[in-house]
Amino acid sequence: MTKQRSNEDQMPVGAAESDGAAAESGRNDSVKIGSNIESKAAPGSEVRGAEKVGNHSVTHQKASAYEVAQHQLAMVAQFMGLDDDHRTYLSVPQRELIVHFPVEMDDGSMRIFEGFRIHHNMIKGPTKGGIRYHPGVTLDECRALAMWMTWKCALMNLPFGGAKGGVVVDPGKLSKRELEKMTRRYATEISNFIGPERDIPAPDVGTNAQVMAWIMDTYSMHKGYSIPAVVTGKPVMIGGSVGRENATGLGVTYVIRAVLRQQMARSLDDLTVAVQGFGNVGSWTARSMHDRGARVVAVSDVYGGIYNENGLDMRLLTRHVAETGSVTGFPQAQALTNEELLELPVDVLIPAALEGQLTKQNADRVRAKVVAEAANGPTTPDADEILNSKGIMVIPDILCNAGGVVVSYFEWVQSLQSFFWDENEVRRQMERKLLDNLDVVIRVSTQRKCTLRMAAYVIAVERIMEAIRLRGIYP
Repeated sequence: MTKQRSNEDQMPVGAAESDGAAAESGRNDSVKIGSNIESKAAPGSEVRGAEKVGNHSVTHQKASAYEVAQHQLAMVAQFMGLDDDHRTYLSVPQRELIVHFPVEMDDGSMRIFEGFRIHHNMIKGPTKGGIRYHPGVTLDECRALAMWMTWKCALMNLPFGGAKGGVVVDPGKLSKRELEKMTRRYATEISNFIGPERDIPAPDVGTNAQVMAWIMDTYSMHKGYSIPAVVTGKPVMIGGSVGRENATGLGVTYVIRAVLRQQMARSLDDLTVAVQGFGNVGSWTARSMHDRGARVVAVSDVYGGIYNENGLDMRLLTRHVAETGSVTGFPQAQALTNEELLELPVDVLIPAALEGQLTKQNADRVRAKVVAEAANGPTTPDADEILNSKGIMVIPDILCNAGGVVVSYFEWVQSLQSFFWDENEVRRQMERKLLDNLDVVIRVSTQRKCTLRMAAYVIAVERIMEAIRLRGIYP
């Protein structure tokens, strides 16, 4: 039986500015109020998860993404000896917008949607970040993702700060016409917040190139002329960049390959890989790893996972997903859960789903040698400590999945100049940008005797602090 996937199974996670789409975490914070207003759980509320211990179910509190982001910044500030004033400055968003707007549905009823747009920091330039359509979107989640985008852009030395936005909605339950109307109204509500020199959105979970095209057209209609640079991740035909669709996943592969070569003297040949999430980022990562010699033994999506110790045939799997809407039921593999996938004894585990997948509850059962974060925020600080104590190398999200925002930067530049590159040039420049900054991270990690995540954060924060020093505090 064919499964109908929602848009989030086809989009990029975080992201990967993550700009990437992902297998679901099973989270759904949305609740119905009355009959026609969709809202979310209160910002900052914690999501509960259950773990089976013997014959009993034990419930755990799961920290919000924003709490994780704040904790990470606090740890970096302590490591750097950052003063309290600047730590506080970096810990809060510069601007926050909450919108509630009506949309007339196909049946003639009116539905009120809630949306957000967050600007975390603009000291290095206009903000950059994805737009997420998901029933579990919260203000705190957008705050966290915007903060992570600030660090990611600074680490890649891009002239951007971090932003994030989203609408509380399951896009798979809307018709195409309803999705377009909701997108155009949301774009109108946030239009004073965005612009080529102010804030440049991109796709994320539940959104894609078509959604970006609607936002670009809406913004352009308001201005009276075409402004393709207002978004990235749009179709090539209307000013998008070749190489953008697979940029995050391909970038993950570039970074993993370089880290393995430099840190472990290993190549991708016959490397065993498990990928949690088979949306845009996960699928492109799996395919690009497979094409370069790795053995992808397991993948998963919102419906479940599959495993074959001899490796999955990515060509046949891609065809299966196109026909059925899921990786599940693939005839050349056995079934497993998302949780079981995270605990497989593989060389590289790639979380390419939503945030908060590796936690204190399951990190001690991870048996991979390397965790490469293709998703944004998949590892909590507690899990980080456990993985580090076990000698498992973690390639942090702000480095590992930065290929998406790097090519988004290239698209923004091309749109501003109306001068477009070929795909070989895009790939070459992306790999150079990623690996140049990877070398800096490894050098700082060695010099300061810290993890790759700490080194990446130190570099990002130092670059932002230098920009603050040069610009000063207005007035």
